[in-house]
Amino acid sequence: MSDPILTIKDVADYLKVNERTIYRLAASGELPGFKVGNSWRFKQSELEQYIAEQHNRANEQDPNKSKNN
Repeated sequence: MSDPILTIKDVADYLKVNERTIYRLAASGELPGFKVGNSWRFKQSELEQYIAEQHNRANEQDPNKSKNN
């Protein structure tokens, strides 16, 4: 089982944000990634975990939000 490696462009498309946002999040350490030379790369499984954590954090901050969303 292989874990796909994504580029900045791939991640920006996947998260539907600007590439600059991905650079900023990766450089600050908020988004899990690693550099190969001068290029950022991201493991898809780590991104999915990051998304789940962000979703859970948002639900914890909004107690009125349904757990089923």
